[in-house]
Amino acid sequence: MSVNENSITMRSIPTLNTLRLILRPFELADGPRVQTLAGAWEIANTTATMPHPYPDGVAEQWIAGHAEGFAKGNNLPLAVCLKDGILIGCVSLMGFRTSHSRGELGYWIGKDYWGKGYCTEAARELVRFGFAELALNRIFGQHMSRNPASGRVMQKIGMKHEGCLRQHLSRWGKLEDLEHYGLLRCEWLAAQACGMRT
Repeated sequence: MSVNENSITMRSIPTLNTLRLILRPFELADGPRVQTLAGAWEIANTTATMPHPYPDGVAEQWIAGHAEGFAKGNNLPLAVCLKDGILIGCVSLMGFRTSHSRGELGYWIGKDYWGKGYCTEAARELVRFGFAELALNRIFGQHMSRNPASGRVMQKIGMKHEGCLRQHLSRWGKLEDLEHYGLLRCEWLAAQACGMRT
């Protein structure tokens, strides 16, 4: 994928559609909604860097850096929205433009929308985009061991558990174990050929 970094705009970031969702570039106007959703303790508690409480202006600052981050291949964050336009979370692919041809999947969904399969649906579509459009060879993801719901999302989209990174990060002053998952392009292609939902 060839990108002229000098001409990158938010329009360069793709918009993807699934049966129930629209995955679109964030807009500065989304800042207050992001602050409300991501500011919940239930979200911050199981992510590596989400601030809590969530300060004013941080969401807008984060969104303002998306176009440059996408141009450099550092991050492709997409707003997860219902078909009626309501923003419910975020799904992202990080570090995808490197010689290693890999990207890291990340996501969060507002707590009022848990248990409806939205996270799995969004993650599945971004994985498809990573393999089919960005031609990545590998997509991986990690979650804290105490957050098995995140692992179930990875399992449902075909990722394989590759191990546990013991006491790999510190969060809220406590060392956390991380479960590591991965999926190769050849595995994803084989699943598509068999008609499996990965």
